[in-house]
Amino acid sequence: MWKIVTFSAAVATGVAVSAEELTSLSPAATERCLAEMTENQNPTSCIGSSANLCMETTEGGWSTYGMSHCLDQERQYWDDRLNAAYKNVRTKRKATDTEMAELGSAAPSQGDALKKMQRAWIAYRDATCDYERSLWGGGTGGGPATVSCLMYLTAEQALYLEADGLVD
Repeated sequence: MWKIVTFSAAVATGVAVSAEELTSLSPAATERCLAEMTENQNPTSCIGSSANLCMETTEGGWSTYGMSHCLDQERQYWDDRLNAAYKNVRTKRKATDTEMAELGSAAPSQGDALKKMQRAWIAYRDATCDYERSLWGGGTGGGPATVSCLMYLTAEQALYLEADGLVD
């Protein structure tokens, strides 16, 4: 299924970890990966870089709780980027709509289409990650698998909105 951040073999480590023992994730590994990309590389290959580093360097990072924590920290990073990109694109599309209306154009509203697309994407993301969780049959790997799925899909959507000149 998803490129679940290399944890399937490590799910049942049995290491008990408290919230205090886990460090906060730094997005530096992901940002470095993106900054060092060449023209031929796909930025989606950087998704999970910081979460993987967090799991590798944090005591208990490969426990179910540790993986969920690290993955969710990177998911939040991508969610922040997604929200910023969406806001920027929405502002631009509304300006285009206003400009087109002033010209008397009957073109469909880009702002409305963006909003409709984003709402449909949210439903798709949630349903896809619910399906991913179901594949674990109620096992402990379902939590990290779900968070990994949310992280990947959120990152992909953020990169989509940031790409192709949609965002300066």
